[in-house]
Amino acid sequence: QVRLVESGGGLAQPGGSLRLSCTASGTISSISAMGWYRQAPGKKRELVARIIRGGSTNYAASVKGRFTISRDNAANTSYLQMNSLKPEDTGVYYCDADQVYWGQGTQVTVSS
Repeated sequence: QVRLVESGGGLAQPGGSLRLSCTASGTISSISAMGWYRQAPGKKRELVARIIRGGSTNYAASVKGRFTISRDNAANTSYLQMNSLKPEDTGVYYCDADQVYWGQGTQVTVSS
């Protein structure tokens, strides 16, 4: 079993920044990929960014160039640095491990 705990959400102004963290505990040695998804009200959950153990990353087109995913394997933590935030980035952000384990979600609101 793997437990994921997110932190770092909150309110930001358009153009601002936030950094989300996701710390894993439990049987973490098996984790290959960690990612971040988001779900806006009335919309489906969508992939924001993903990073695999070797460091390869992929991003949704809407966040490429603004968001950066990273991973600290020693700390069992992934990070999502979000810059140049836009109102459409608002939603609940979830981290995942291999699309099997999920965090509880953290709210990100971008508004002036």
